[in-house]
Amino acid sequence: MSSLILAGLGLIGGGIALRRMGPALQKHWPAAQQNVKAMLGEHRYKDGFQTDMDRYEAGKILGISSHANSKRIKDVHKKLMFQNHPDRGGSPYIAAKINEAKEYLDKNA
Repeated sequence: MSSLILAGLGLIGGGIALRRMGPALQKHWPAAQQNVKAMLGEHRYKDGFQTDMDRYEAGKILGISSHANSKRIKDVHKKLMFQNHPDRGGSPYIAAKINEAKEYLDKNA
C-alpha cells in the first residue's frame, strides 16, 4: 500500500516538474534539434547518395571509419547484409549500396 502512495507522489512530483520546465523546453527545443542534425551529418546526405562512391561515403554507409581494416569491413558488411538483405525484406537498392561500399573500401584499403 505504501509503495502505491510513493509511486503516486512520484508521478505528481514529476508532473509538476515537467509543467514548470515546459516553457524552458519550448524555448531551447529548436536549438537542440539543430545540434542533433549537425551531429548526424544531415547536411551531407540531404539529397541521398552521391552518384560516384568515394571513401568518405563508403565509410558512412557501413558506419565505420573510412580507413578501417579489411576484417572490420567484412564483419560490418556481414552484419548489415544480414539486417538489410532483400530476401529478408530489405531494400535491394540499400543492399546494393552496402555491397558497393564494401567493395570500394576493400579495393582501396
